[in-house]
Amino acid sequence: MTQAATIKCMIVDDEPAAHYVLANYIKQSPALELVHEAYNGVEALEYLEDNVVDLMFLDIDMPEITGIEMLKKLAKPPRTILTTAYSEYALESYDYGVLDYLLKPIYYPRFVKAIDRFFEFSSALPTEAEEPIANTISLKVDSDTIDIQLTNILYAQSYGNYVKIFTQKRTYLATTTTNDLEKQLPSSMFMRAHKSYIIALDKVEEVNKDYVLIKDNFIPIGITYRRELSEKLKK
Repeated sequence: MTQAATIKCMIVDDEPAAHYVLANYIKQSPALELVHEAYNGVEALEYLEDNVVDLMFLDIDMPEITGIEMLKKLAKPPRTILTTAYSEYALESYDYGVLDYLLKPIYYPRFVKAIDRFFEFSSALPTEAEEPIANTISLKVDSDTIDIQLTNILYAQSYGNYVKIFTQKRTYLATTTTNDLEKQLPSSMFMRAHKSYIIALDKVEEVNKDYVLIKDNFIPIGITYRRELSEKLKK
């Protein structure tokens, strides 16, 4: 039997104590492998130029370059779990498609929950025969083509000859159709819930027979999509 590949992890933090804690947690998880430890963002960026990492534990408050600034510099960052002692950074961090946000001191049960979230998003790590899932989607908005982080999208709604894309912070009016948008979005993360709506599966907070709740918005469920949506949400 072929052994499943381990998840290559990297720690980026200027505090040795944080490295000690996270390294020990990673060692307790058979599915994870610690491949590199960086003590500042510059060193981490240099490592990522020539090496592939599946999961990065990234501190926000570091000298020289912060964790957020580091994410901005990466065209395709690894899946990232942010670590910090300051909760006020949480909202901004989700603009960059991070998986989770761990507040220091980090306790093992909370660490495990973050790792579970990684596997939910990447059950999902692509095999050699599969195409990797993109981090962003390119859409025409007004006269520009912009990239939107997939993990920021809440849902999309048909709007005449356009589609409204609702994200964590704002709404985009894109020149596309719901059918074309659905083809571009990874089916592991998104699903058509109604002829006029596509939803992000991980953003669903409540499910009813006739609707799902996402950030105080009630999204209708079409009869033809009800069974498949129920099965996907159970998974």
